[in-house]
Amino acid sequence: MKGIGNILWLILGGLVVALIYFLVGVVLFCTIIGIPFGIQLFKLGEYALWPFGRELVNKPGEPGCVSIVMNLLWILLGWWEVALVHLICGLVFCITIVGIPFGLQHFRMALMSVFPFGKEIRPVSE
Repeated sequence: MKGIGNILWLILGGLVVALIYFLVGVVLFCTIIGIPFGIQLFKLGEYALWPFGRELVNKPGEPGCVSIVMNLLWILLGWWEVALVHLICGLVFCITIVGIPFGLQHFRMALMSVFPFGKEIRPVSE
């Protein structure tokens, strides 16, 4: 079931979301200051490509001081707007019964796009 969900996710906009994350990540890699933020965008883009069956969880020993400071910088630099877009997309998908799983995935991505530092992608433990 996860495979079908992931394929439908890609068709219904997940591929576009991932490409945007990757493109902006590459742009941020052009500056030395932007490299940590570009890494987080690559992580979010990787998750956006194949979200069902995986989750973004805290790394062991996180949140630490550095990840808290970087998450605050992330929010102050305007990346909260990405979370707002995911929230709106989630609400739109949740209008129909068929779209609820995709809406819930957007809600998860909204939370991850607010606090990406100190997270890692893992398979969901069943």
